[in-house]
Amino acid sequence: MSNSSRTSWPVAFPGPTPNSPPAVAQHCPECGFANDDGANYCQRCGAFLAHSDPPPGTTTATYKLGETGELEEIDVDEVIARGPALVIRAGGGRAGESFPLGPGRVTIGRRPTSDIFLDDVTVSRDHAILVRRGSEYYLDDCGSLNGTYVNRRRIESHRLSHGDELQVGKYKLAFLSR
Repeated sequence: MSNSSRTSWPVAFPGPTPNSPPAVAQHCPECGFANDDGANYCQRCGAFLAHSDPPPGTTTATYKLGETGELEEIDVDEVIARGPALVIRAGGGRAGESFPLGPGRVTIGRRPTSDIFLDDVTVSRDHAILVRRGSEYYLDDCGSLNGTYVNRRRIESHRLSHGDELQVGKYKLAFLSR
């Protein structure tokens, strides 16, 4: 077969154009692997890839379903005045939904009977459990496939403090207390 008889196929994915933004690799802080831009976890070792801090002025807001079916904003201070709570900050179109925490255990998972039901394949059926031990709250991972993270670190068990960011699958939640 000579070079002149080869078929020229159209390029399905052309390279960058002069006006394209440059592709930037995100290097894993654990293993150094160069991951695609926008990746949240390392493709080689699974470590969380830190992103820049949220823009100034980013706040947590919470809502309740009003009598008319409309979402009504609730002051976060009003929510935590009644006791500690988890507030969904991002994921699943449920940002702002809050869950007051009582003295018992709170189950978190994809199982419809979970106290905090997070319906997404990135969440295990029995993903994590929040337990009060004395006056403190602890988040325990229940052997989930994708792990449970607090402040971008994978945990097995972690004592929560006001403002901690929890990540369960694609959901990000804030732990708020006095």
